[in-house]
Parts: sequence; structure tokens; C-alpha cells
Amino acid sequence: MRADAVVVGAGPNGLVAAIALADAGWDVVLLEANDVVGGAVRSAEVTTPGYSTDLFSAFYPLATASPVIRDLDLGAHGLVWRHSPDVVAHALDDGSSVVLHPDAAETADDLERAAAGDGAAWLELVEGWRRVRDPLLDALFTPFPPVLAAARMARRLGIADGLDLARLGVLPVRRLADERFRGDGPGLLLSGNAMHSDVPPDAAGSGIFGWLLTMLGQDVGFPVPEGGAGRLAAALRSRAEQAGVQVRTGARVAEVVVTGGRATGIRLPDGTLVTARRAVLADVSAPALYEELLAGHELPARLVRGLQRFQWDNATLKVNWALDRPVPWADDRVRGSGTVHLGVDRDGFVDVAAELTVGRIPKRPFLLFGQMATADPTRCPPGTETSWAYTHVPRGLDWTMNLLLEHVERMQDAVERVAPGFGATVVGRHIQSPLGLQAEDSSLVEGALNGGTAAVHQQLFFRPTPGLGRPETFLPGLYLASASAHPGGGVHGACGWNAARAALGAEGRTGAVRRALTRTAWARVLRER
Repeated sequence: MRADAVVVGAGPNGLVAAIALADAGWDVVLLEANDVVGGAVRSAEVTTPGYSTDLFSAFYPLATASPVIRDLDLGAHGLVWRHSPDVVAHALDDGSSVVLHPDAAETADDLERAAAGDGAAWLELVEGWRRVRDPLLDALFTPFPPVLAAARMARRLGIADGLDLARLGVLPVRRLADERFRGDGPGLLLSGNAMHSDVPPDAAGSGIFGWLLTMLGQDVGFPVPEGGAGRLAAALRSRAEQAGVQVRTGARVAEVVVTGGRATGIRLPDGTLVTARRAVLADVSAPALYEELLAGHELPARLVRGLQRFQWDNATLKVNWALDRPVPWADDRVRGSGTVHLGVDRDGFVDVAAELTVGRIPKRPFLLFGQMATADPTRCPPGTETSWAYTHVPRGLDWTMNLLLEHVERMQDAVERVAPGFGATVVGRHIQSPLGLQAEDSSLVEGALNGGTAAVHQQLFFRPTPGLGRPETFLPGLYLASASAHPGGGVHGACGWNAARAALGAEGRTGAVRRALTRTAWARVLRER
């Protein structure tokens, strides 16, 4: 089989990459090891018949904000976004909560009642987001360095506000909340959203994650695909096939073929060769690409050392429940939020992060909890609920059944503290251990959700290893199109889009110049000392 391009992996990034190439007129083959496309965007009935569970990701603010996803017109392929009445809540053990409402003014009113001055401070934060939103998202979702987007942002902000934004980029989320607010509510919202990454709340860079996700929630909400996460993947596949992409599932790739110092195709385990006339794009983790798919080829020594320092993000343990009624929250205000953070107070965030850092299982885990029928009643029978919770755990543990069930009970106890009687509502339960998540999606190594740590030492031109911060690799014709590449984790499609644009650029009228510049840059980066 021959094609202009072969894309390895049909997660959202691989699907977006294939679409971009096919839209440009390329003949594209997309190969996926699993029997269904989607990667970490899938759903199934795993608890009890009639209850749909999102197996991995569930809420998609980055997808709805991403110009890459938005411009694909997935609504024409069956995708319908649904929203819960409120965006996100943080439930505390004392029975109180703080809620992010869709209307910023309503959120501000709640915060003002709790602590004088916090309402105005919240609206100031939201206004700052609105000023920088479009150029910032362009900068996040384009290849590094984002020259044009950065120039737009500089013109809009000026020097002083630009420096404030740069400071926010390295500010710990705990410090961000302390500087701007008097009460605990804003800090709970910001810190809870920062914990979607693996950056500790008192570490540099956590502030930008907490601010970005919280402001996206205030802006576009935390929407879900009607019918389950798998509907988003199905819409992407439909869009790809409409563009002419040949999608083959159940097709695990064994190696990337290199001929004359260039990536020229892939080989399947049975020896089948798929030749790529122009490019190979890999929606797999950086270690999988370099250490497995290129295992038979010599890698530059500096790249090998970089891979030895590659850091995964935290492991994940997920529990899914089928409930015979809605969650019995102690505070009724939590009922309307599709996403709920629970298990800890503001100081508890720091405790959890510290325990993860030293490799201990948190005794009081922080949970991200989803109640999906709140946004999409089609997921389960009327009057019931399909819910899940995940928590981060240390990497490298030997998860015996006893250890696994012990921590699952800690998770359920955390829910029970803020929703007394929760256990009595459960009619089905399904557990996804760290290695279980990896077995279902090989890119989720021990349940790592973001393709590698989001800490500042592995971002931008340090991602996945110190280099160019771009999808091009040291091998001409080979591009990294996964969350291991800039800008990292999240369902936004930017990693795949950037890889596709790089491949197209290498073939355009200025392609020869681009290829020469890339070869020169890589040669300098990888030069031995």
C-alpha cells in the first residue's frame, strides 16, 4: 500500500492531522491499534446496561475553544454539545461549596457574599482573560515559537500588562489566589482546575493552568458530547473519511521504516509495508516513537539522553458508577455542576501534591468527579445518574487487588463525606487501575493523561526533550503529532494540526528552504560536546 502520508494513531490529534492533510489534497492512511478510533476519547457501557461511561476524558472546554476543532464543522457529522446548568463546583467536607456559574456576574455575586471585594476581583480576572483570549489561544495552538500571535498579544497588552501575563506564566496557583482574593472560594476554583495537570499548587506554572481552565469554564463552559465522549471521536472519523482518509483500525504499527536517512513508511507486525511518499506522522508518545517504533535505528546521543530524562505526568486511578438516583449532595447548589472537585480544602491540595512527589498514596485524595446526566440525560435511564471520579496516584506502584480496593474505598469515602448516602445509590461499579488505563490506550502509560509532565521544565522548546519545540523530528519526513509535543495534553487537536502544517510546509514552494533550516537547527541542537 502506498499513500502520501501515513498517520500512526487515531486519537484526536491523529484524526485532526489526517483531516488537515486530506483537506490539502494528500492521500492519507490512518492506522489505529485499537478496534475503535478516539484514543482517550471513548465511551462504553461498563457499569450496568443502559449507563454510558466516558472511559477517559469527559469534559471538553479546550475542544470548544480550539479554533482547530471549531473549524472542522463537526456538527455536520453528528456532534452535539451539551452543557450542565453550572460549570464546576468544589464541595467541602463541612457541607459548603463554591460554584462557577456560566454567568461571570453570578459567580462574582457568590464570591462577594463570601468575602467583600472578591466579586470585583473576579470580574477583573475575567476581563483580563477577555482581553488576551484570542491571541493567547492562537499562541497556545500554533507551533513554537508563536511569532504572529505573540506580536498580536504584545500590541494588545503593552509592556506592563505583558509582563504581568509573563509573570502569571510562572506563578504558583496558590500565590495567584492569595494575591488577588480574600476568601477561599476563588482559590478553590483556581487550584482545583490547576490540579487537572500534574503541577503542584505551590509550584511555578500551576497558576497559568488553573487560570486558563477556570477562565475557559467561565467563557465556554465544560461541555460534553451528547451521547458520550465516543460521539466526538465518531464525528472526527466521519469528517476524516469525508475528506478521503483511509481509516484502518486493529492495525498496530510495529516500526517506522527509514530509507536513505528519511522516514518512508511503516511496517505492521505481519510484515505489511505501507509506504509514505511524503510524511509519517506519529500520534504516539515520544518514548513510544523513539524507543519502540525507531528501535532498530540509531538515535542521536543527545536525544537518547533527553529521553532518559523524559518525565511522565502522574498516574491515574478512575472509578465509574451507575446510580439509581441523582447524587445526594449535602449542598444542593452542587447538583447543577457537571464537574465537581472534592476531597480536600485549599491546604489539602498542597498535602496531596507533596505525597505524590515523594511517592506516597494520598490518605485523603483529591477527586475530579463527573455527574454526566446533569449535562446530558441521554447517558442513563430517566431519574438516574452515571458518574465517575479519578484521582492521581504515584507512578510505579505494584497495584495488588487489596491495595487497589483500599484506595477505591478512600475515593468513595471522599464522595460520601460531601454526599451522605452516596453508597446506597450505587447499582454498578467499574474500576480502571493505572495499568488498566494503559491497557486500553497505550499512550496512557500508568494512566498519564497529558503525554508527559506539564511542569515548566518540559514545556515549549523543552517538550518532549530540549530541542526546537516543534513537531519536526531529527528524521526528515517524520513528525511527532501527539500530546508529547507542544502544546501538550488536552483535547484540542493542536498537536496533530501543527504536525500536519509542518509536513505541508515542507512540501510547499518554500519547502526546500524549510527542510534545510530544520536540518541545520536539529544538527546544532543534537551536536555532541
